[in-house]
Amino acid sequence: MDHALGTLKSKAQLVVRFEDNRLAADLFGEYDTHLAMLEDRLAIEAVAHGNVVTLRGSASSCEVAKEVLEHLYGRLASGQGVEPGDVEGAIRHASAPPAISGNTGGKRKSGMEQIRTRKRHITARSPAQSAYLAAMKKSDMVFATGPAGTGKTYLAVAFAAAMLERGEVERIILSRPAIEAGERLGFLPGDMRDKVDPYLRPLYDALYDVLPPEKVDRELETGVIEIAPLAFMRGRTLANAAIILDEAQNCTSIQMKMFLTRIGEGSKMIVTGDPTQIDLPSGQKSGLTGAIDLLGAIDEISHIAFTQSDVVRRELVAKIVSAYEKVN
Repeated sequence: MDHALGTLKSKAQLVVRFEDNRLAADLFGEYDTHLAMLEDRLAIEAVAHGNVVTLRGSASSCEVAKEVLEHLYGRLASGQGVEPGDVEGAIRHASAPPAISGNTGGKRKSGMEQIRTRKRHITARSPAQSAYLAAMKKSDMVFATGPAGTGKTYLAVAFAAAMLERGEVERIILSRPAIEAGERLGFLPGDMRDKVDPYLRPLYDALYDVLPPEKVDRELETGVIEIAPLAFMRGRTLANAAIILDEAQNCTSIQMKMFLTRIGEGSKMIVTGDPTQIDLPSGQKSGLTGAIDLLGAIDEISHIAFTQSDVVRRELVAKIVSAYEKVN
């Protein structure tokens, strides 16, 4: 009995009210699914009555839940939508220690970095994603490493698309090493675009998700958006462009140096890859890991290292990555 009374006393209760009943309904989610996520992630109880939600649990968890709800309500009030992924992202941000979430004050903040494109309004869904977007805004060159599902490529493409739409760059250049074919593509049927498309398809998918399809098609035709294998970058100077190298763990050191030195005036370069998924011949060092080790002291260069805890694609992907990390 004494233990039960102690447990009850340790619990806190917060009552949070929202002015707009319609927005509150959107905030709580259909059948209160968003509140159920708060309950599951924060080990609290969240009960809604009209435009009021009562939070019960540990004091710190209730404060985090209140912060998340108020942040997401503000998004809804500004005309943005709230999806389950946004709720998850707000929880991750609000739960992160100040050093991770980027705060300098004592109070945690659930504010998340965002990108606007003509088609999408994209919000960071983890503190590492917010740090990534902030690094792309600040630095001329950014390395992003980590497992699949952390948003490395997608956010880089979205950031490049937003820069193009704001007129900050004149073109987007996207590249990958076609290591699966040893960059020997001559045996494949069709013209060069037909030959390389299978290796570059993830970049096309990201483009079509953040820009209207007709705009992507038009700018691919005019060369405003260029997608090409890494081997095609040699000898060029890429000025006034947003330049992305994806799957960079499959570059050799020579290829990486060649690519990095293509950056010209007015350009930003983003290099993404997963050092645990290297497809280079045995014994050959990845140019990605070598570049990060070599260039880390240069002020204009940032490195964001995602981990398994940053996987946002879906929970199953995080579990798969975690299982493989345990045996490697």
